[in-house]
Amino acid sequence: MESRESHKVSLAKKLAYAAPAFALAIVGIPVYVYIPKFYTDVVGVNIAMLGYLLLAVRLFDAVTDPAIGFLSDKTQTRFGRRRPYIAVGAIFLSLSMYFLFNPPEASPYFETIWFGVTIFLLFLSWTAIVVPYESLGPEITFDYDERTTLLGMRDGALIAGTLAAASSPAAVAWAFGLSPTDEGERAKFFWIAVLYAPLLIAFCWWCVWSIRERPHLFQGEKQGLLQGLREVSQNKPFIILLISYIVAAFGSNLPATLILYYVEYVLQSKHADLFLLIYFVTGVLFLPGWIYMARKLEKKVTWLSAMAINTGAFTGVFFLGPGDAHIYAVLVFLSGIGFGATLAIPSAMQADVIDYDELLTGQRREGQYIGIWSITKKLAAALGVGLALSILGAVGYTPKVEQSEQVQLTLRIMYALVPSLCNIAAFVIALAYPISREIHKDILAAIGERRGGKQVTDPLRPKQILS
Repeated sequence: MESRESHKVSLAKKLAYAAPAFALAIVGIPVYVYIPKFYTDVVGVNIAMLGYLLLAVRLFDAVTDPAIGFLSDKTQTRFGRRRPYIAVGAIFLSLSMYFLFNPPEASPYFETIWFGVTIFLLFLSWTAIVVPYESLGPEITFDYDERTTLLGMRDGALIAGTLAAASSPAAVAWAFGLSPTDEGERAKFFWIAVLYAPLLIAFCWWCVWSIRERPHLFQGEKQGLLQGLREVSQNKPFIILLISYIVAAFGSNLPATLILYYVEYVLQSKHADLFLLIYFVTGVLFLPGWIYMARKLEKKVTWLSAMAINTGAFTGVFFLGPGDAHIYAVLVFLSGIGFGATLAIPSAMQADVIDYDELLTGQRREGQYIGIWSITKKLAAALGVGLALSILGAVGYTPKVEQSEQVQLTLRIMYALVPSLCNIAAFVIALAYPISREIHKDILAAIGERRGGKQVTDPLRPKQILS
């Protein structure tokens, strides 16, 4: 029988598991922050059409994410359930990233087709890696607090990779002496792709080589994808966590998409890269403190505290205008204090609700849960990107000119006010999350007893007997 005793994970394994997150972030930030503006202002793709394509690719993910999760749960090879997807997917993701970052010079119609094809290939490859990769995390350890550290390191690497990605355009432009012309912008993204594609493959393969998957024990009846999804919908802690997270994620993706527009056209500043640097560095520096807090208190309390700080500071951004860049920098720093925990702590909570699913069903279904989690994150991002860019186009945004008051007001509302309202709603929903450290301990004990053939009581529903 598989042991569920608490155990420590070596630092070497933690680093190997965290490494792909650093590389994957390099793909994420350019796609959400830099690529939209690059394709609208340099390549010449219509901003509304770009928004529609980004929304469409996320709807495509609504099928592929749960499907890849289901397949990775059912895959049986001598290399494990997850690692083959990570190893092969890294190659295809690197290639699709290179082509997306290097569009040929052609007509706007051709450029639009090029963007659509390459962005679809990129996100399909992304799914083939990320869903199995994130599914691997909850299997490495079942310890309530060790998970917080392991997944905190993974999400810390994600933030560090995001920081590297956010600063890379300016760093590459400086290193290669590139001018801020259209040709310089194209050269910039060429070198980013050339530098980061091999890194992505190397870090994913390091993880595959270093992490050995646990033997997969199956109990209960075999299920199809739809039946499995129906059972997932009955996992109340997961549904609470998922709804709260997606509401917050929708809000947080609006600033990620609009920061370049907001800083240039509302603050009238040229220092967007510096503000991103402040935000991500602050997130990395304060993350160990949040992990320590979660080990001493509870994950839920830590997450709620981080959301409160993040939201409280960022609300003030709505009231800023030209000449307020210094005040904006202070608010970005204060908001960044809670940033790391809003990523890392929900990941650790997610692993705990997967254990609860095993108690109910007798199966380890990380892939299905991560698939659903992944698609909600992507849909939140797609809605943020698609709606934000489409609305900007509708109110009259025109590249490289002074924007009208209506466009500036729209930017302030979507960049600051809507995200803050979303975080407040997410905070209220998260108050209902029920799994604590003690309840998780009872869940693991009940799993062991049920595997031994005993009847057990559901720790979240004391009147419910599970046989």
